[in-house]
Amino acid sequence: MNHPQIKIDNISIVALYQCEPRELVSFYTRNKDHLQKSMPLRSLDFYEEDYWESKIFDYRQSFMNGKSVCFILKSANQTIGIINFDQIIYGAFLSCYLGYALDEKYQGKGIMFKSLQFAMNYVTDELGLNRIMANYVPENYRSAKLLHKLGFEREGYARKYLKLNGVWKDHILTSFIND
Repeated sequence: MNHPQIKIDNISIVALYQCEPRELVSFYTRNKDHLQKSMPLRSLDFYEEDYWESKIFDYRQSFMNGKSVCFILKSANQTIGIINFDQIIYGAFLSCYLGYALDEKYQGKGIMFKSLQFAMNYVTDELGLNRIMANYVPENYRSAKLLHKLGFEREGYARKYLKLNGVWKDHILTSFIND
């Protein structure tokens, strides 16, 4: 299975396995404070190259087995974002979960919107998925606006859905249906 890649407005969108571990360490270290409120607590090894070397290897296997698709957004050879479709289920369900993160200084420029359009087209058109699910904390207005603009519809509200930064957080449940 070939992983698609594209260049949009000076942003390269490539597969996670085409990224160096040091780039991911740099991205997450630079954005630690920014992303911390929307991520689970991370151990110290999350910010080390060995951790990401192992994750990249695992991801390649997961991609080859059709279980996940992960895109890295790069600008000037620096990782500035990540888009991940995981828990891909085939059969009657044809669905997955979407997660994404963008470097704080690149937000508000339409980069994630354009990148997600490309990535969503890949999982719906090439993989034939029917449903992409994405959830966000109610106070994350940027994600709410982005997902709505991409065609995601609110499907529910889940109390204490995920433990982020050590605290159980409610989430808005949304999905995009490939009509």
